[in-house]
Amino acid sequence: MATYVYETIPANPEEQPRRFEVQQKMSDPALKTDPQTGEPVRRIITGGSGLVTHGASILSMKTRGR
Repeated sequence: MATYVYETIPANPEEQPRRFEVQQKMSDPALKTDPQTGEPVRRIITGGSGLVTHGASILSMKTRGR
């Protein structure tokens, strides 16, 4: 299950949007309304957390000398 961040789209532009997280399957459709208030929402794109390596990998260092 992935965690997605959503933000409400307030009818009044002076109101602050409310952000909340929802755990969903990647195959589930994006929410269109806030489950608590019924306000329209949009999905917020956030940075992922992945392992990024530069240079030789650990697996390539475990080769036997010939």
